[in-house]
Amino acid sequence: MGLAPYHVPEFAPVADDASVVAGDRYRFTVLTPRIVRAEYDPDGEFEDRPTQTVWYRDQPVPEFTVDRGDDHLVIETDALRIEYATAEPFGPETLSARITSLGTTWRYGDDDPANMGGTVRTLDRVEGATDLEDGLLGGDGWTVVDDTDSLVFGDDGWLEPRDAAAGYEDVYLFGYGHDYLDCLADFTAIAGDVPMVPRWALGNWWSRYWPYSAADLRELLERFEAEDLPLSVCVIDMDWHTTDNDYHGGWTGWTWNEDLFPDPAGFTEWLHEKGLRTTLNLHPAEGVHPHEQQYPAFAEHMGIDPASERPVEFDASDPQFLRGYFDHVIDPLEEEDGVDFWWIDWQQWEESPEMEGLDPLWALNHLHALDRTRDGRRPFIVSRWGGLGGHRYPIGFSGDAVVSWDSLAFQPYLTATGSNVDFGWWSHDIGGHFGGTGSVDGFGELYARWTQFGALSPVNRIHTGNLAYIDKRPWTFDPTVREALGDALRFRHALVPYIYTMAWHNHDRGVPLVRPLYYHHPEAELAYHTPQEYYFGSELLAAPYTEPRSDSTNLARQPVWLPDGEWFDFHTGRSYDAGFHARYGDLSDVPLYAKAGAIVPLEEDPSFGDTDPPERLRVAVFPGADNEFSLYEDDGTTQAYRDGEYATTTLSTRWDGDRMTVTVDPPAGATEHVPEDRSITLDLRGLADDVAVTVDGEAREHRYDADASAVVIEDIDATGTSVTVTVEAEDGSLRAARDHRLDRLQAVLSRLECPARTKSRIEEYAEAYCRGGHADLGWLANFAERLDGEQARAIVETLTDAGVARLDNAAESRLLLWNEDGESAVTHRLSTFERGGIPLTVEGEARDGPLPDWEVLELDEWDGLDWTLTVDYAGAGTITYEGDGVAENYEGDVR
Repeated sequence: MGLAPYHVPEFAPVADDASVVAGDRYRFTVLTPRIVRAEYDPDGEFEDRPTQTVWYRDQPVPEFTVDRGDDHLVIETDALRIEYATAEPFGPETLSARITSLGTTWRYGDDDPANMGGTVRTLDRVEGATDLEDGLLGGDGWTVVDDTDSLVFGDDGWLEPRDAAAGYEDVYLFGYGHDYLDCLADFTAIAGDVPMVPRWALGNWWSRYWPYSAADLRELLERFEAEDLPLSVCVIDMDWHTTDNDYHGGWTGWTWNEDLFPDPAGFTEWLHEKGLRTTLNLHPAEGVHPHEQQYPAFAEHMGIDPASERPVEFDASDPQFLRGYFDHVIDPLEEEDGVDFWWIDWQQWEESPEMEGLDPLWALNHLHALDRTRDGRRPFIVSRWGGLGGHRYPIGFSGDAVVSWDSLAFQPYLTATGSNVDFGWWSHDIGGHFGGTGSVDGFGELYARWTQFGALSPVNRIHTGNLAYIDKRPWTFDPTVREALGDALRFRHALVPYIYTMAWHNHDRGVPLVRPLYYHHPEAELAYHTPQEYYFGSELLAAPYTEPRSDSTNLARQPVWLPDGEWFDFHTGRSYDAGFHARYGDLSDVPLYAKAGAIVPLEEDPSFGDTDPPERLRVAVFPGADNEFSLYEDDGTTQAYRDGEYATTTLSTRWDGDRMTVTVDPPAGATEHVPEDRSITLDLRGLADDVAVTVDGEAREHRYDADASAVVIEDIDATGTSVTVTVEAEDGSLRAARDHRLDRLQAVLSRLECPARTKSRIEEYAEAYCRGGHADLGWLANFAERLDGEQARAIVETLTDAGVARLDNAAESRLLLWNEDGESAVTHRLSTFERGGIPLTVEGEARDGPLPDWEVLELDEWDGLDWTLTVDYAGAGTITYEGDGVAENYEGDVR
């Protein structure tokens, strides 16, 4: 018995003949204007079967030209020009391509130093950053995917080696310039789209490696509900199954532990009644042994006499084993016990002994995802990254993270670069798995910040290792941490309508939810130096805090670069111009920005166990630009969306300076997925309070939310016809006040550890400075005896855009200097020294004086040097960064 039909995708691997340019030993296939496949085979035999990565070579034939000579071939599209010396094998002197938009050249075999990274198989036991695999995007405008050694799908629908001749080569050249989004769209065209994730997966998940019983989990989940802490998924780790046996260590298991779960089906039914889905943790490596309930049927399926008690060994290469694995082990647990999906926790070998090149993790991801489609569900699993093409099997489990600030700091960057291989649906261990002190005081801030990031990441799965003294139940923390956790969890559920629309964009366009800034600003150099921030969908930019608060400021700090245009704090409506600023915030503050004209649909009343399309929709809209947003909704669980079974609601805004117009169109398409009695609240943020509001030309009451600088219009009904809301200023500007430096300074001063009288005097000087009464910040030196370096920096960076940040990712360390206001009182001195102590200067010139407008200092270029950068904040205090001359060992110290 082979694989089931639903385990075999519908491939389209053979390209149109019109896209092929071939000779006796070479074949080029122009798949898109930006992707060309190049094959060389000494025997002239080429591969048309689908590979593990590429399934759909039958693409619309792009326009291209061919210039063929006796020993020379030129293929040219509007994106690239390929040249090949046809009498020779592929090599740097025989095969090259010029990227039209950038004028760069790739030669066969070139290294890719400008590659912007992809992702990594796992973060198991990784503290902080780690090296990433290459991604599909590179600063030189090209990347190469070498598919030569990947396995191919045979006639039985399963993998097999290629049996290619020695010297055979199969590579895909991506030549897209800086059109990064087009690159991702082309990749998903040939490798398969990203399936829609179930809507319920976008709420909060609770996960802990702990021997919970059904009664324990009921009590726990009911407490979450009573605390108004919404959840949508309950994860049950490995202790759901029996672990004590005579055959192996107990990690693998398939039989419910009846001491903990006496009625598995009854428990999952209770979860479903609460609106929760559940997953079980799997470690399949040991196969199925005689103590398991499933053993007799599976053994007979494999031709093993059950009386022999010979185990059914795990074998990812054998279709017979794989079919039995699902028919006799996995599917009954779903159909009889109500398991919704699977967490595949494969941590063992990366090669199958029975088939060279077959990674069991890849096989499990592929088949588990497809197995769900047998009854129309979406191919949804939780598992580690199994290699290029893994985007077809959402979602990714990044592994057992170490509990530390360094681990948190790496995860925003890892999530964003995962998008460079279109692997955007990451599920991290929010709060960490290994380590930690267990101190509530020491851990609470880290946990809250991690959860705030989780709320602004693809999947928010709170997870805890099997550690008795690490407790992540929100109600066990002090009120400040508890409030921050609750706000993050509720905000996450409020965001589901927006995130689910971005899931559609990911499926339809290949654009992930979390995106590096260079996707949208490829020509801005600074977009490549922002590992701590990312686009969160089309409308928002997030820069979550990933470092602890300072003891002297009692605030966390986050440098933020905002691209061209105007931006707004999502929560307060305060406006920010493009450029750098340093954000300071207490534990309630979450750096999240909306672009000018942003439209963000939200659940008005987020609740436990409910992620369905909301009856009460709140739409946050920001001024400054015209925009349109199409809210996407469907049944949330099946693949009917592939047949057009979904609804869209178009929301648009027009900005005329003294007038803001918002139009809500009625739902279109499969409107049965939209609540019949939906009411909409428009939350027009960033506006002044003295305004007049009309709805379809008639005056309408509204209220003003000063905390969000928002004009709020409630109970709008747009289910049957378009509704137009107009807001105009009655006296003065429609915009809320734009200079909010003093408000932010007051918030900073309130937290500083310095005398109250000093704070009042600083505020007086600052008010005069903001009015233009002082040319620079030199007056701050009067308070040097009362301030330390961090406090002086916080004051300066709140009043002016001048500062320094140390930024790290997996591959680079850098210092970023900025002074976009040209503040002369903020100065710096940079010194570098050879190991012998002889002082050196940078580029032969002394480095001191005011901070530059902006500059990036690549620290990796200073390997072997001691160096010191001291920043003087208007004579009131200094900050010193230094490195000790050892590669990748730099410190940022406060002096």
